[in-house]
Order: sequence, then structure tokens, then C-alpha cells
Amino acid sequence: MQLRTLLATLLLMSLAVLAACHRTPDDEQIRKAIAAAAASAEKGSSTATVAALSDDFDGNAGQLSKRDLANLVRVFALRGEKVHALLGPVSVEARGERMVATFTVTLTAGSGVLPDNAGAYRVETGWRKDGNAWHCITATWTRAL
Repeated sequence: MQLRTLLATLLLMSLAVLAACHRTPDDEQIRKAIAAAAASAEKGSSTATVAALSDDFDGNAGQLSKRDLANLVRVFALRGEKVHALLGPVSVEARGERMVATFTVTLTAGSGVLPDNAGAYRVETGWRKDGNAWHCITATWTRAL
């Protein structure tokens, strides 16, 4: 019985070590970062919303920086307004050492404060790997409808 317990323990420890060594694929890391940013925006967490953005992030050719996006989320949170983001499927492809993710997102504001900006958008994001983490360096978006 003691040998059986020892073998089971060793097997479980081996499985734990193998699981710890498993590396999440790059495309999955990017999909998770996009989903986390959307969920954080809905919660009103500006810091978490921009966590995956690089410090030199460029949104729509200079229209929105990392700081601008964080401030926008802060404004909505301070006003007690909810932003809702419904993501479509995220497609990720490698382009050299970088990755490009494309998806659609439908944005709505709980109180209707942004009627001109609410709607569906096609988004293309560029990602760069810094160490072990992927950071979004650029994003462009256009109205989908």
C-alpha cells in the first residue's frame, strides 16, 4: 500500500511539473489579452484595460494613445456609466516576428452618452513580443456597418 501511495504521489508531481512547463501558444496569449482588455473595460478598470498595450501604442494613426484610452475608461467609470464590449471571433496570424489580430467588436454605452461612437467596428491590432509577453503596439478600427 505504501509503495502504491508513493508511486501515485510521484506520478502527480510529474504531471504537475509537466503542466508547469507547458507554454501557452502565442496566438492564445493574444486572444486572452484582447478578451481581458474588453472585460476590464466593462468593469471600469483603466489599468487592466491598457495592461497589454505597449507604452508607444498608436491607436488609429495617432487618434488614441495608451494614456488616452486609460483616461476614457476612467471617465466612464467616474460617471458611473457602463461600457459593454461584445467581441467577435479573433483571428491571429504571424507576420515575421510580430502578430496581427483582427476581430469585430460591438460597443455600447449603458446610458447612451456615446451615441455617435457606439456601434460595430472592424479592428486590426499589431503585436510585438517583449520578453515572454505580447504587447499591442498599434490598432486601427473602422465602423463595420
